[in-house]
Amino acid sequence: MKSLYGKFLLTTALIMLFSTVAGFLLTNTYYHRVMKERNDEKNVEIARDIVTYIEGASELNLNSYLKTIGSIGYQLYVVDETGDESFYGGEYRLKNLDDSSVQMVLEGNIYHGMRNFPRETFMTGFFANEMSNTIGVPFQYKGENYALFMRPDIKLLFSEVHTILAVLIVATAIFSLLSMLLVAKMLIVPITELTAATRRIADEKYDTELKIDRRDEIGQLAVSFNKMVEKLQENDKARKEFISNVSHDFQSPLLNIQGYAGLIKSPAISDEERENYAGIIQSETNRLSKLTRQLLLLTSIDQSSHTVKYRNYRLDEQLKGCVNKYRWLLEEENINLYMTMEPIVYKGDEALLENVWDNLLTNAIKYNCPEGEIHIAVKTKEHYIEVIVQDTGIGISEAEQVQIFDRFYRADASRTKEGTGLGLSIVKEIIELHKGEIHLASVPNEGTVFTIELPNL
Repeated sequence: MKSLYGKFLLTTALIMLFSTVAGFLLTNTYYHRVMKERNDEKNVEIARDIVTYIEGASELNLNSYLKTIGSIGYQLYVVDETGDESFYGGEYRLKNLDDSSVQMVLEGNIYHGMRNFPRETFMTGFFANEMSNTIGVPFQYKGENYALFMRPDIKLLFSEVHTILAVLIVATAIFSLLSMLLVAKMLIVPITELTAATRRIADEKYDTELKIDRRDEIGQLAVSFNKMVEKLQENDKARKEFISNVSHDFQSPLLNIQGYAGLIKSPAISDEERENYAGIIQSETNRLSKLTRQLLLLTSIDQSSHTVKYRNYRLDEQLKGCVNKYRWLLEEENINLYMTMEPIVYKGDEALLENVWDNLLTNAIKYNCPEGEIHIAVKTKEHYIEVIVQDTGIGISEAEQVQIFDRFYRADASRTKEGTGLGLSIVKEIIELHKGEIHLASVPNEGTVFTIELPNL
């Protein structure tokens, strides 16, 4: 039985069976420990009332009186000293009362057959229609000793109760089972829908949506599933765009390399043209190399395979080293650079953050104005370290600022510049990997300010 529905039904049936058996055993234990003795005492009192009335009524017709007692729901057995016996009321199924018990009652003692009934399983002492399962009391009638043995006629007294209880138990069991079937169906149907939807997702059909309007755990699961589907749709769209952009960014320089390599082979071109074409090929090769490195870094960050290697190091010295690395480019572009730094020890991944400063500084140089300026400041705040990279370049429009950190996005003003569109995306992901934030403020033709906040770990 592999289906959840079948397992639920089997479990329900087993629980009902176990509950019935456990309840019956518990009731049986209660009967033997509490009710059995009380039942014996109650019937002894009834019998005493009967014989007290017999002994106190001088004109009583014993036979008629005992017939009346028997007709109202009792089984009676009366015997005198001579052994003459009479039965009244319902018949005993088993006449197994021994002579010693009869003699004991004739001698004036009470017989506690109900209390001492030997069977101990399933409350047989209450229902056993046997003469040994009676109580016996002595009495005198017209100067002779008698023994009265009595028990309730269960069939007569409780037949309606038995029917009602039987109907109640059966009806309860049937309605309980039907209710459990309905509840199981209500539980299984959305799970079946979820299973089918999961299979569609496995087939990359991300337009799947669960329409389950519930407020319980299954409803919460459906809401989480729909959110997951939305995220998968976004990821699938981003993946396709990523592949498209990567293909385009690889295809363009490869076509240029192929085209100019063909031109170089031509004997009709001059040495100056050949050198110019070789320079273009070299430039496109460098572009491909940079794109490949950035893609590898981005993939490593996305897959969380690059574990952040936290260690203490001098952040200000790292920034100074980055500036020295591009000193030649600053002089070539005739850009003035100003630094405001204090000695700061930061705990982070030095290699990853090197990429951040490289990208921000090269962008500040690349998109600056002739004889422009770059200001770099590092400050220690109460809960974080602030790094500011400001330039006086071409700036970024307000509409473009929304997408500037998207992968492969390049603003219109920068399309003439060499770039991959991955630099700022990498910067943002590395900063977020360090639980930090990056903020952008820019005015077209006035400059751009990047503010990085790195928490003190």
